[in-house]
Amino acid sequence: MDDMQNLGYLLAAACRKYGDAIAIDAAESKLTYEALLDEAIVVQRALNERTCEANEPVHVLVSNHPSDLAGFLGVWLAGGVAVPIHRTSPAGVIDAIHHRTRARLVVDVAQGAAPGSNPVAQISDVAPPARQPLENAALVIFTSGSTGVPKGVVVSHDAFAGKLRAIDAMIHFRRNERTLQLLNITFSFGIWVSLLTLIGGGTIVLPQKFVPALLLDQLRNEQIHRVGVVPTMLRAMLAVLAQDADDPRGFTASCPTLRQILTGGEQLSEQLATQLGNLFPDTDLVNIFGLTETSTCDFFQFPGDRQANPHSLGLPSSRVKFRVVDEVGVDAPAGSIGELQINSPFLTKGYLDEPALTQAAFSDGWFRTGDLATLDADGQVRLMGRAKELISRGGNKVTPMEVERAIKQFDAVSDCMVVGAPDEILGERIHALIVLNTGFAVDAEALRTFLATKLDRFKLPDFIYIDEALPVGRTGKADRRELRNMIAGGVLAPIAGRS
Repeated sequence: MDDMQNLGYLLAAACRKYGDAIAIDAAESKLTYEALLDEAIVVQRALNERTCEANEPVHVLVSNHPSDLAGFLGVWLAGGVAVPIHRTSPAGVIDAIHHRTRARLVVDVAQGAAPGSNPVAQISDVAPPARQPLENAALVIFTSGSTGVPKGVVVSHDAFAGKLRAIDAMIHFRRNERTLQLLNITFSFGIWVSLLTLIGGGTIVLPQKFVPALLLDQLRNEQIHRVGVVPTMLRAMLAVLAQDADDPRGFTASCPTLRQILTGGEQLSEQLATQLGNLFPDTDLVNIFGLTETSTCDFFQFPGDRQANPHSLGLPSSRVKFRVVDEVGVDAPAGSIGELQINSPFLTKGYLDEPALTQAAFSDGWFRTGDLATLDADGQVRLMGRAKELISRGGNKVTPMEVERAIKQFDAVSDCMVVGAPDEILGERIHALIVLNTGFAVDAEALRTFLATKLDRFKLPDFIYIDEALPVGRTGKADRRELRNMIAGGVLAPIAGRS
């Protein structure tokens, strides 16, 4: 393998190049590039003492500790494959991941920071078997499957390093820039934002945890050039700002260095984008679409793209090809709904020890995203929801995203989420949870009348609920599964329903 394609080599080279510059600026401490490499070498040596084999999966416990990335780097320098796991993960989740990886070693740099302690512990006496998909692998990132059982996405050094270059060509990480890192580095979004900041010679500003008011204070009072967030975080920030007695326009003047807001992981509504554009007129809001299986970041929607076509995914990143196909794999005509498929040199090597699942995820070399999409006449991609989220109501197929877009056009609505839930008569009924703008009330009949002008009758919500926020899962992103659970458990009372 070319060293220039190895994430360990790239990060270690940055540490040597930038030396005494600050790599991590955390609430409790600062870590120079040199110190980051020193800590990684301690991990590397501890792994070597336990005879870590090439391509051996190693669990790496992470949270928001300033030395967590040293755990990744130490594993890569030792030739292992990093398997990030959050320190607060329930025992059942960790057991399920261990059952899949069969790892015998775990790295916890925070635990090993005390004098005389070891950052590497042994969790099994049996070495994991050699597996071909792990050759040249950098990461195994576990994502939730549709059944709720985590699946391990194997990402190679070549793929992720190549994608990092493609991302940087789009958004340009610069030396001495400070990235406010609010994203979890158990997931690819947080990992690539962190790596590109460091490889580019910047500084990661690391809060202990995400607190909306703290985010506002940091943007006001610290030099921040970039922040990575999911839309749920942005909505929480705006909710805090709405309660601030100060003029919101005064807030924007205090963020002169903020160059980019990077967001992804869930849908960015047009309304939310507009609100943020008004608050941060001199900042680029970049909406990013991608999957862990594609090494993330397949499309970038910049402000100009959004103005020209607000519902499109924007520009594909370098060397990314895409197509929209129907149920038999034939290219869908413009305007027709089909599955979005992606081809690039950056695709996953597959799901760890899941050959059948891996085979099903590909079609003639194209990765099947599971996302429903349409192509506009000009070739722009518009998402229509997840194939597995498609609602079948009385034999009619309804995409949640189409209903959500209509609901969000109603003045009183700040955000919403639509799901299907089982129904004895129709198979499924459409349930909509809405979050209101501050100071607004909603009249159910007025909303229904409005939606009747936007949607076919069979697409109108059967039940409407109001709550203060959308439900989120463990990743901090809005989660439809959580809403289905709330509906099934009777947690929500509808304000309107139809027969």
